[in-house]
Amino acid sequence: MFYASLFSEYFSNYIKRRLTYRSDFWIEIVSDLLFQGMNLLFILIVFMHTPLLGGWSQEQVVFIYGYFMVPYGVFGCFFNLWNFSERYIGKGEMDRVLIRPAHNLTQLMLENLDPASLFGSLVGLFIMFYTGVQMDMDLSWTDPLAFLLFTGGAILIYGGVYIAITSVSFFSDAPTGILPLVWNIQNYGRYPVNIYNKIIKFTLTFLLPFAFVGFYPAAYFLDRANWGMMAFLTPVMGLIFFAIGLALWNYGVRKYRGAGS
Repeated sequence: MFYASLFSEYFSNYIKRRLTYRSDFWIEIVSDLLFQGMNLLFILIVFMHTPLLGGWSQEQVVFIYGYFMVPYGVFGCFFNLWNFSERYIGKGEMDRVLIRPAHNLTQLMLENLDPASLFGSLVGLFIMFYTGVQMDMDLSWTDPLAFLLFTGGAILIYGGVYIAITSVSFFSDAPTGILPLVWNIQNYGRYPVNIYNKIIKFTLTFLLPFAFVGFYPAAYFLDRANWGMMAFLTPVMGLIFFAIGLALWNYGVRKYRGAGS
């Protein structure tokens, strides 16, 4: 109840702030949707030159991309830690966070809520529904539960990977440059993993498991006979990587000695 009340207060403050600067809010949403639209346009252009991509049709690849957008939007809403090094370490705001009663990571997540990112998730759901109708997809009553399970696992993967990378800021005075690299790698997860070579496929499955935030869960609904087993590893990978990220974060907090003078 304590954290629920904190979330309610921070969300209320977010709405008040956004209502004050409404144009900025809508500009942010539109620019994000335009960016996602460009990525979708790229997929459509690819299929103007080939009927299949690694054995997958245009509708299937677009469906995978739609699924990719769903957990990414939720992740962007709650794990908005892109400026952590500059703001909380460089400017010393981490000292303020550590004296508050809420867990420091939860406090940071609440301070940086970005509900506008959830519009991307809604668009992803629409893309999945539209392409699913086009493909006349046959779903069972358990599929919505599987979708929630896979999406939860994908969000944990996102959170675990980026929390682990962000924790490097506790040991480095300058931005590491790792975040942009990982952000680019994550985008490989929105395409069928079987189009990549063995090294990239291994990386996206076990080292930086972004294949589980897009392709593997989406493939469950498209071809579960061949990909169903891998899809059910999504929550397992999510728990493992989130635990690793949280452990590294807590270790970094213990080593943190303040901003200094």
